[in-house]
Amino acid sequence: MTKRLVNRLQPSKLIILTLLGFVLSWVVSCGSGNVATQTSQSNSNSQEIEFWTMQLQPEFTDFFNQKIQTFEKENPGMKVNWVDVPWSAMESKILTSVAAKTAPDVVNLNPDFASVLAGRNAWLTLDNKISPEVRSTYLPNIWQASTLDGKSFGIPWYLTTRVTICNSDLLKQAGVAKPPATYAELAQVAKQVKEKTGKYAFFATFVPEDSSEVLQSFVQMGVTLVDDKGKAAFNTAAGKAAFQYWVDLYKQELLPQESLTQGHRHGIEMYQAGETALLGTGAEFLKTISTNAPEIAKVSAVAPEITGTTGKKNVAVMNLVIPKDSDRPDAAIKFALFVTNSDNQLAFAKAANVLPSTIPALADSYFKSVPTGDKSEMDRARVVSASQLKQAEVLIPAMENINVLKRAIYENLQAAMLGEKTVDVAIADAAKEWDAKAGK
Repeated sequence: MTKRLVNRLQPSKLIILTLLGFVLSWVVSCGSGNVATQTSQSNSNSQEIEFWTMQLQPEFTDFFNQKIQTFEKENPGMKVNWVDVPWSAMESKILTSVAAKTAPDVVNLNPDFASVLAGRNAWLTLDNKISPEVRSTYLPNIWQASTLDGKSFGIPWYLTTRVTICNSDLLKQAGVAKPPATYAELAQVAKQVKEKTGKYAFFATFVPEDSSEVLQSFVQMGVTLVDDKGKAAFNTAAGKAAFQYWVDLYKQELLPQESLTQGHRHGIEMYQAGETALLGTGAEFLKTISTNAPEIAKVSAVAPEITGTTGKKNVAVMNLVIPKDSDRPDAAIKFALFVTNSDNQLAFAKAANVLPSTIPALADSYFKSVPTGDKSEMDRARVVSASQLKQAEVLIPAMENINVLKRAIYENLQAAMLGEKTVDVAIADAAKEWDAKAGK
């Protein structure tokens, strides 16, 4: 798996998700650049479909050029203009192009950011455009991730589920026989690792602009974030227990102090430096560890994602959306369904070490068993990751102002960690802030 594609799915300051999972921080900077110019030119040709992806070149240039050639051959008269946009530029580019009504015909985003514009009616509603038969080929829980207010705004593409990468040497030194499976077990392991090695079991970030992993942990612990009217629903016994869990870990010095100031990228660096025993990330990240920290890679093993009492696992989703103002929506849908059909998803999943979002592709033996012979940890990670899809869902549902919710919870959680507020006051203040800022 290439470092670029890994970064697209892992939550960090430089990205986000991801699948690993991950929530995008939406940048509202201006400037359409060359992409908007190309789109304007392509709109003069009714047979040309403008297709934007995020940072897939040059690693997958040949792959997509071949797929585009196949599509054009099967659909005479149609042409696809593929534009690959850097991850850091995509949000500002698409916001600008949607506002100027010069958006491309098919766009690669993720449900978190796409839902922001879905709330502004920017995307084509797909429910009456895609047959139930075709829709049924996609994993139902994954399709649901690209819906808002009961309307489908995106077609699922590729996925990652989070796994736990473990430093087996550190766990052995701490007397930990097996990796933790639940947050309750994680707290105990955190104490053992700190007492026996002086290091940390793991890193979690509470920076609002960064990873949503802590917010996702609330859902895994049985917390309902918002009710069906969009009002805060987390000021409950379960919500207080989740707040208390993270506050206790910090006050007991079982979390690095940098958790309040540094993002997920810092956690990756700590694991690669041998300073933490566990890393929650996408299975494909093992290849990056082997490149950046070969000695750590030698002692790294894979375990399922840590979860709470619900047993829920997180999945990071990439999707394709069709702007409502596209001049050729039917052709755009046809191409999006071509890119995401089972055959093409299986091929891309193998090329990129990700997971497909269609049921037939996921049924392939490639995701079911580890090959005989030279079994790598990457092979085992792929099987573990795929096996979790039955329990996986996008833990933070598509909603407007998700960044407001995360900031309200994270900032008040930090205040409780630092002893500036009690847990009861912090969670009550977070609920009030969400209801006020979200206009509820």
